[in-house]
Amino acid sequence: MQVINNKIARYYIHIAEWALVLVIFWLLLSGFLEPLLLSFGAVSVIIVLYVVKRMDDIDKERQKTGIGFKLISYLPWLFVEIAKSSIQVTKLIWGSSEKISPVLEKISAQDVSEKSRVLYANSITLTPGTLSVDLVDGEVTVHALQKSSIEELKEGAMQKKITDIWGAK
Repeated sequence: MQVINNKIARYYIHIAEWALVLVIFWLLLSGFLEPLLLSFGAVSVIIVLYVVKRMDDIDKERQKTGIGFKLISYLPWLFVEIAKSSIQVTKLIWGSSEKISPVLEKISAQDVSEKSRVLYANSITLTPGTLSVDLVDGEVTVHALQKSSIEELKEGAMQKKITDIWGAK
């Protein structure tokens, strides 16, 4: 009986966590505190919680809210990388065209967990001068304006950052 009560309590805590995240997210995005809009927000949160409950009932796999906290530690690093490479690409474009050496190459993503590989490929695309073209069998095909960008990816700083936050394979 105690096991069932603990399971039910954990489930309601899970739903409460999602409710808190959704309410905060809605308030941050809307910025309105008028009664009508707050009621719309409450209704939308209730609908989403209903969908979350239905999804949990069907697949028996709860989605954790903790990923948001991991994302908070990853985004500042990604923004710095985007700013650095934006400056690099700007210098390339404004400089001579001889410095541009487009290359298409495959980068291994075997150490990145399957759930995080799309994040890794999208992070590559977000940094200027590089574009993830394909993601197949643990390899990301990347187009870069310079060979040095591919070499940086092969050094693995971005891959290490993702595996440090979301875990390795």
